[in-house]
Amino acid sequence: MFDEKKIIITGGSSGVGKVLARRLSEKGAQLALIARDKEKLLSVQNMLSSTEKQAIDVYPCDVSDSAAVEKIFAKIAEKSGAPDILINSAGILREGYFESQGLKTFREVMDINFFGTLHCIQSVLPYFKAGGRGRIVNICSVAGLMGVFGYSAYCASKHAVTGLTATLRAELKHQNITLHIVYPPEFDSPMVDEINTYRSEENRHLAKTLPKLSADQVADAILRGIQKNQYEIVHRLVTLMASRFEKIVPSLVRAVADFQIRRVYKGPGK
Repeated sequence: MFDEKKIIITGGSSGVGKVLARRLSEKGAQLALIARDKEKLLSVQNMLSSTEKQAIDVYPCDVSDSAAVEKIFAKIAEKSGAPDILINSAGILREGYFESQGLKTFREVMDINFFGTLHCIQSVLPYFKAGGRGRIVNICSVAGLMGVFGYSAYCASKHAVTGLTATLRAELKHQNITLHIVYPPEFDSPMVDEINTYRSEENRHLAKTLPKLSADQVADAILRGIQKNQYEIVHRLVTLMASRFEKIVPSLVRAVADFQIRRVYKGPGK
């Protein structure tokens, strides 16, 4: 399914984006990796080029910059041809009490997580429509299904991704463009390592509710979901149950979360 496919991966220099790049390269895909850090991108390119024969190109770009994204996608298409698959993996995570997160934090998170995803979709659509088909994979989070203590900015951005993806699934299905949305729980990644240095006790306690995954486990689930043509890609039964309970009995999910938080609650300024 992935052999010889031209695949763009944002956030391809680290975390699950980097693992997906390795997995897809092994499967014969031609990759274009996008991320802000040029040195990290070159490191991934060198690592994969030393073991794989397929083309692996890298493009430093801030996905929050719509004009820059459009130019990069044009460069990719000019060099490698129209893409077949877009995987939106770029994202950032900030944690803290709502009162301590200023407007700058909300804009920063929304600019990368939501508008970055939006910019890439807008830029790839003309190529998909011209070719009569395409596939978009938006890597979201369980935080895109529910509210999580300490994640006011992050949840807002991921709920926006959920709404956008659901709408585009309906609008683009009849143009032979397939949408997937991925809802992983917390997994090993540089951004989780970063918030572990400062996250609130309440959030730290809640994070233990669902099993922490490796980036490899998440990447494997994503590839299986794409191959099975699943719209919602959820890893493991526990995560599936959490996502379904939130839709069926949200009051129970809220009650359980409130009970857990009450045991460790400190609150801002305490």
